[in-house]
Amino acid sequence: MTSQIIFLNDLLWGSVLIYLLVGVGIFFTYRLGFIQFKHFGHMFSVMRNSRKSDKAGISSFQALCTSLAARVGTGNMAGVAVALTLGGPGAIFWMWLIAMLGMATAFAESALAQLYKTRDADGNYRGGPAYYMEKGLGMRWMGVVFSIFLIIAFGLVFNAVQANSISQAMNVAFGFNPTYVGMVLVVMTGIIIFGGLRAIARTAEILVPAMALCYLLLALFIMFTNIEKLPGIISLIFRSAFGLEEAASGALGYTIAQGMINGLKRGLFSNEAGMGSAPNAAASATPYPPHPASQGYVQMLGVFMDTIVICSATVAIILMSGEYVPHGEVTGIELTQRALSAQVGSWGSIFIAVAIFFFAFTSLVANYSYAETNLIFLEHNNKAGLNVFRLVVLGMVMFGSIADLPTVWAMADVSMGMMAIINLIAIVLLSGTAVKLAKDYNKQLSQGKVPTFDSKDYPELLAQLEEGIWDQPKSKE
Repeated sequence: MTSQIIFLNDLLWGSVLIYLLVGVGIFFTYRLGFIQFKHFGHMFSVMRNSRKSDKAGISSFQALCTSLAARVGTGNMAGVAVALTLGGPGAIFWMWLIAMLGMATAFAESALAQLYKTRDADGNYRGGPAYYMEKGLGMRWMGVVFSIFLIIAFGLVFNAVQANSISQAMNVAFGFNPTYVGMVLVVMTGIIIFGGLRAIARTAEILVPAMALCYLLLALFIMFTNIEKLPGIISLIFRSAFGLEEAASGALGYTIAQGMINGLKRGLFSNEAGMGSAPNAAASATPYPPHPASQGYVQMLGVFMDTIVICSATVAIILMSGEYVPHGEVTGIELTQRALSAQVGSWGSIFIAVAIFFFAFTSLVANYSYAETNLIFLEHNNKAGLNVFRLVVLGMVMFGSIADLPTVWAMADVSMGMMAIINLIAIVLLSGTAVKLAKDYNKQLSQGKVPTFDSKDYPELLAQLEEGIWDQPKSKE
């Protein structure tokens, strides 16, 4: 079974997805007028009023934290180490590149998710790729296929990946038995996911900023105490990305390809731009400014924070430590733990274990929230089915805690890849609408107004939008 999964994984990531991800990122960067560069500062401006919400939605800040909870986890600590080991330092360049391109893709998918959101039986906002496939494209079948892959990926496989990293980190740092770690995780996860969407958002809002800040402060301390190494490391990353380090070895093409494949793969796994996951959180928000495009800016910031900031912190910790060995046997979370311990002493391994616990634990519950939204899309608020699914999710958390790492990672890559292909096709088909939203938002912004979406300005969209959500806008003044 493992060999078949690895074969499919290589097929997806060796050709199809690399071209799609880079191509769609370039496409939206151009169509949206290089929005991630021209309006870089506006991403932060939108967050000034990010605590506003209403009874139907969570706040923009909670939506950002929920999406960061799903993004910031194994991809930032274990995944970066895997990319370095398999693809060399050059993989980091490609990770950065896909993040910068992916910011435009994230804007498009999250703005579309806001536009086509609905209300569930409890009155809460729900939405995401499955919803814009059904409403915007009129292709419910496409939304159904996407939802199935997302439920497999986020509800089941990714949660096994996160649980695996937690149990491994706890075993390395404290010698805890993975089975007992899994049991504790099942109990803690169960308490939150049975509490519903708002309980998940509140958990993410508290834990994610605190842990991210602690991790970044420690990484900055290591960077400043090794500042003389920084120029050499940056040079190494760029030289390796284009094979300049290996030009004399005769394996130039293979080296560049491995760096590119592993960098892009781990970059997408970490920041999720274009995968169709973060839009599920974006759609749950009550946006301010009250315009779908404002959530596009919020989720662009999420991609930047995840990959350019937090992943780069892990890169600095590993490459400055002297623990990194190209194609070495030590990889994943163990390499990150060893690297930090080499810099700050034995407590570094304990710090990483605690950090990965909180990062990966918040990922567990955020991943579940994505899966729940898509299960509701399929079953239309079947409460009994939802509770059964929650129990299955907890079973996967237990499985992941004691599973073999390579198999779990390969399963994650395949399920993520299938999701991404479907979502990328959908957002390209809806690109005209995404561009309209961006232009409308920025036109109002340039006029000194608070950008506000008025569905009456878009008669061609009226029949596609959920009644009562966008048809009573606030004043634009």
